[in-house]
Amino acid sequence: MTPPRLLVIELDEQDPLGPLGDWLTAAGAELDLRRPADLPADFDGYAGLVCLGGHMGAYDDVEFPWLADVRRLLSAATTRQLPTLAICLGAQLLAVATGGQVTKGPDGPEVGPLLVAKRDVGWQDPLFADMPFMPDVMQFHSDIVERLPGNAALLASSTLYPHQAFRVGRCAYGLQFHIETTTELVESWAAQAPDTAEFARPGDLDHDRLVQAHADLEETWRPFAALFVKVAAGELAPATTPLPLIQH
Repeated sequence: MTPPRLLVIELDEQDPLGPLGDWLTAAGAELDLRRPADLPADFDGYAGLVCLGGHMGAYDDVEFPWLADVRRLLSAATTRQLPTLAICLGAQLLAVATGGQVTKGPDGPEVGPLLVAKRDVGWQDPLFADMPFMPDVMQFHSDIVERLPGNAALLASSTLYPHQAFRVGRCAYGLQFHIETTTELVESWAAQAPDTAEFARPGDLDHDRLVQAHADLEETWRPFAALFVKVAAGELAPATTPLPLIQH
């Protein structure tokens, strides 16, 4: 069987694919890593799309005009029902591209290793069904998805901001949090953005805490990545219908 080829868009060199790339290739995927200046015109030859995060905002088109191209690709992927995984800024771009809204989080950034809680829809979703009730995640964001697209299903929430994981249509997934980081990467983000890092709980950005947190992330999200590859390969059926959105 031909390995499913995934288009991976790395929006920012400060947020590389990291361990997620290893998990995807170990599950049988072939990766085509692209930067915004080298995006393909269409999805010919691709079985799925991965869009990573970055320090810019979802509406910062004046400074980063290529954001419009990324949003167009995300919109087209959703329309084509191309399996899509969008992370942090990628998730915000997915939301905006399909009718949602992104704003600055009114209660400040979410930072560090935290938990999210699966919503009822999550138990029926092909990628989320087997996840624990409260999956481990890594947060480092100031902007949030304020309003989900009308055809989105809310899959996971946090106490501070509810729209943590969602699916648009049958197989386009947005994760507000990170699953692709390493201890060293989070430490570098904290050093570069101390005003944001100070929102982490005491001790949560300590080296040993981050090492343990990333071990927990791998245990939870490596199987998720493998299931995503199965959907892209046609070995696992996507969600049958987009369930009604429940907003909170």
